[in-house]
Amino acid sequence: MAFSAQTRRTTIAQLKTTDLDLLIIGGGITGAGAALQSISSGAKTGLIEMGDFGSGTSSRSTKLVHGGIRYLKTFDVKVVADTVQERARIANVAPHIPHPAPMLLPIYQEPGATFDLFSAEMAMDLYDRLANIQQGQYAHYMLDREAVLARAPNLAEKHLVGGGVYLDYVNNDARLVIENIKEADELGALIASHLEVVSIVHADNGKAIGVKVHDHLTGEEFTIHAKMLLNTTGPWTDRLRPQVDQPLLRPTKGVHLVVDDAVLFVPQPIYFDSGLQDGRMIFVIPRAGKTYFGTTDTDYHGDLAHPTVDFDDVDYLLNVINTRFPEAQVSLNDIEASWAGLRPLLAPPTTDTPMDLQPLVEIIHQFESGSATQAQVEAVMSTLTKSQAAPSTVSRGYEVLTEPDGMITIAGGKLTDYRKMAESAITVIRERLLTEHGVHTSQIDSTHLQVSGGHFDPSTVLDSLDYFARLAEDAGIPRTQAHRLAQRFGSNIGRVLHYAQAGAAPGLSLGETASLRYSVQEEMTLTPVDYMLRRTNAILFHAHTAENIAGPVVAEMARLLEWDDLETEAQLQRLLNAMHESSLTTMKRDHQ
Repeated sequence: MAFSAQTRRTTIAQLKTTDLDLLIIGGGITGAGAALQSISSGAKTGLIEMGDFGSGTSSRSTKLVHGGIRYLKTFDVKVVADTVQERARIANVAPHIPHPAPMLLPIYQEPGATFDLFSAEMAMDLYDRLANIQQGQYAHYMLDREAVLARAPNLAEKHLVGGGVYLDYVNNDARLVIENIKEADELGALIASHLEVVSIVHADNGKAIGVKVHDHLTGEEFTIHAKMLLNTTGPWTDRLRPQVDQPLLRPTKGVHLVVDDAVLFVPQPIYFDSGLQDGRMIFVIPRAGKTYFGTTDTDYHGDLAHPTVDFDDVDYLLNVINTRFPEAQVSLNDIEASWAGLRPLLAPPTTDTPMDLQPLVEIIHQFESGSATQAQVEAVMSTLTKSQAAPSTVSRGYEVLTEPDGMITIAGGKLTDYRKMAESAITVIRERLLTEHGVHTSQIDSTHLQVSGGHFDPSTVLDSLDYFARLAEDAGIPRTQAHRLAQRFGSNIGRVLHYAQAGAAPGLSLGETASLRYSVQEEMTLTPVDYMLRRTNAILFHAHTAENIAGPVVAEMARLLEWDDLETEAQLQRLLNAMHESSLTTMKRDHQ
């Protein structure tokens, strides 16, 4: 089904004339999930996004679907319980995207350590129990010091006392967004990118009944009407809300850096304390022949639309990495790509009240022995207070609020929680549509609501992806690229291969050509940056290849979208600027 620049024009014409049941403002992961659930329930649904889908926070994560084991240290058991269970649900509805990736947790005996061996084993055991993992290949296990070094011989040995391995999932955040969006569109939602809300439209009684929007592609302004509005704008949440005394959010910035695995090789994802006694933990993740690491965690007060990687961010991460991997000696010039993103964290109250940890230890022992329930553990957690002075200690919980003008706001949370967050908001909206507007909708089970590309048996992921890859090979695409396309597009592979029938575009392989043409025609890819940064991650994990195909990608998009020479040159320059920013070209020049 087409989902393109051409269908966007038709959608906008419909948005102008349709009285929607629900308009979702924000096309990140939560908005995308809410759109799919809403249209599936039978509500007339629209979604608008001021940039490309997922171009804010939702494409700038650590690219994991994980439970956040460290939040057990800060007593967010409810957050961890939700997210470890959501990992499996995401793998069920989007089986081609997240993949199991056991995480190595080395333990260093040093001041300020998040875990010692005892608390790490206790945390991992609770983590597995919350995820209903009791045994099998993905159950956690502990390692002695020698076993950790056998796994990762380039880790620093000083103060290392052992470690453990527990389950998390690697993820493609931007693909998860677009697959939710595409499925919602195919079911009938009216969805358009590059539409920014200028103001909320209110009725005479003060209730929100629509929005005035600005079309960034045409310059036009128009109004969209809806019975209900849902604010899923992430870091921009407070800017869309009515005037309030206290902000709902405390945005923090996270930075990740990418190097070739010849510079820094890790056999599996690794997660450890920074070693700087600052309460932070750092991920080091292998991916596509590269290794990326992060994240920083600092309060942010700058441009929400364009957080950037600063030298202090790079210096901090290199200091941590070269301390934990002393033989690597990673330098600024080794960095091939980078990204910075904002976390829309709920702003908590602060307190310095000390904690008595004994009740926590006792209730966890009872939980492990089966004499206490998860609810009882959470009740004990709720009695504990904690300092919120450091950004890394801010809770990853979320809230669904009804604003004074009737708009629903959902804020906070983690990418892994997106389905549950969307479900919480849609539950409120369905009830209000019925009681306030007489609109009947159906209750759905979103845990089985598969996204675009995910329409196959999730219990046979490897076999299914192999089958999809063989289809691509049969179409003349080399094996390695065929498997990459299968993982990128899942059950949509047949639709992708349709675009290979006309042959390869100049300067592009047949597989890249099919991927690009499909993305433009069926993923509303409107710019080369959309394609190379978010639809494919080429700028992040294939930087050298991205340089070689930048011109051919722009040329083929110019043909498909009928750009003139001036527009084509402008789009190429924007792409090159994005690539230079990611590779830290200016920073490298300034710090030679």
